[in-house]
Amino acid sequence: MKPLLSFLASFLVLCLLSGCWDNNELDEYGYVQAISIDQGEGGFIDITTHFYNPSSKMQSGMATNASVKGINIHTTGETFFEAMREIPTKFGRKAKWDHMRVIIIGEKLARTLNIREVLDFFSRDHEPRGTILPIIAEKSAAEFLDIKPFIEQTIGQQYRKMETIGSLYSAKTSNLPLYDLAIQLSSPSKTSAMPYLHKNSLDNKAAISGVALIQDGKMVGILKEKDTETLMMLTDRYNYGVFEFPCMNHEKKQIYNKESLEIINLNSQLVSKVKNENVIVDIHMSIEGTTGELRCSDLKTKQDMERFEQTIKDQVEHQIQHTIRTLKAKKIDVLGIGNQIYQNNPKLWKQLEPIWVDKLAQMQFQTHVQVHVLSTGMNAGTIFGKKEY
Repeated sequence: MKPLLSFLASFLVLCLLSGCWDNNELDEYGYVQAISIDQGEGGFIDITTHFYNPSSKMQSGMATNASVKGINIHTTGETFFEAMREIPTKFGRKAKWDHMRVIIIGEKLARTLNIREVLDFFSRDHEPRGTILPIIAEKSAAEFLDIKPFIEQTIGQQYRKMETIGSLYSAKTSNLPLYDLAIQLSSPSKTSAMPYLHKNSLDNKAAISGVALIQDGKMVGILKEKDTETLMMLTDRYNYGVFEFPCMNHEKKQIYNKESLEIINLNSQLVSKVKNENVIVDIHMSIEGTTGELRCSDLKTKQDMERFEQTIKDQVEHQIQHTIRTLKAKKIDVLGIGNQIYQNNPKLWKQLEPIWVDKLAQMQFQTHVQVHVLSTGMNAGTIFGKKEY
């Protein structure tokens, strides 16, 4: 009797679990790869949703151009949610957000509206993932979705790769997922540095380099590539890159007399302290790398190597001071000094917070940089093709 009761109980459970009561057909959805958000006329929000087009994979037995892999649908509304609800009326499918790669926000909107309001839907809805990459675009964001991808199947995936790989190997921009942006904007400093998408001045091609500075939800400025590279160093987010510096005993304005170091390991730490109401920040940085190019230096002796490392150290410190002056002039705590003070002494931060903008301009920085060249390559410290004596 017991086996029969067990069988009947199992059968009833299986009946309850089976079925397709919540099924959704694939042809009801369009899979979003990217979205652009711009400031429209009359206070409206313009969005362009970039969908993946699976039917374009093969046509008449031949692969089609990569540009038709994406379909752009333009909608508008007084709120983002209203503009999003218009998509089915124009596309015939409901937008599916869980495969989205990037969110592109136009610079005009980022400077006038609080991006917290713009991004609220993506943090509240259950479909979008926290790993989506938000980007600030030069002028209007929508035009960047009309660009053909180089090798990826959609332009959304192309921009995602440009940001992640560019940040990893060149440090000329940041890699900032949506969940990290939310943490930064809710921190005591309320600042962030978002990747900046723009047209390259040389060939007018799209590029992601530099960062847009965000203060309390609004864009307040831009850091160019060189200062962004230093920012990545100071915030300990520098993975790999190439550091250029002028040759020893050569004028800095002569660009053809520059040498380079390939950085393979960089560690930095910012230690802040408040003394007599003055904020003092000690910068400790350690750099290891190999020579990338030698154009005028011979590294044959220990003394040659020490002078070479000192030249790099001096240039790194000079670049740090330039970036710090830029940030102090903009009065933005993108280094997170306020966050550090709050973590160490919340009571002290409560006193400093109302006057923090003024404190930023008066902040003192002390740099301590160490450089170690691990290898000079196959030519053992001699310029290629130069005769050794």
